[in-house]
Amino acid sequence: MGTKIKSDDMDFLMKVISTIDNPDDCYTFFEDLCTIPELKAMAGRLEVARLLFEGKGYNDIKELTSASSATISRVNKCLMYGENGYKSILKKMKVEN
Repeated sequence: MGTKIKSDDMDFLMKVISTIDNPDDCYTFFEDLCTIPELKAMAGRLEVARLLFEGKGYNDIKELTSASSATISRVNKCLMYGENGYKSILKKMKVEN
């Protein structure tokens, strides 16, 4: 699980993120940590993952999100062969909503 990026500084980052318990704190932390384009890219990839998870096709996703075919393909590869990070979070969000 997450062994490709595991390190002491990544452990610290993940521990910090796991302590954030509300959206306002998330906004302020991530706006300090990341650039606006980085945040938009992450949000875009998560939206692509959500749509793929819901069974939408590449063309529909491209039309809905303006994501490139390369991005859609990369996210799909993560959904199919990755560490199940997208899947576990998307399942959790479905339960919570």
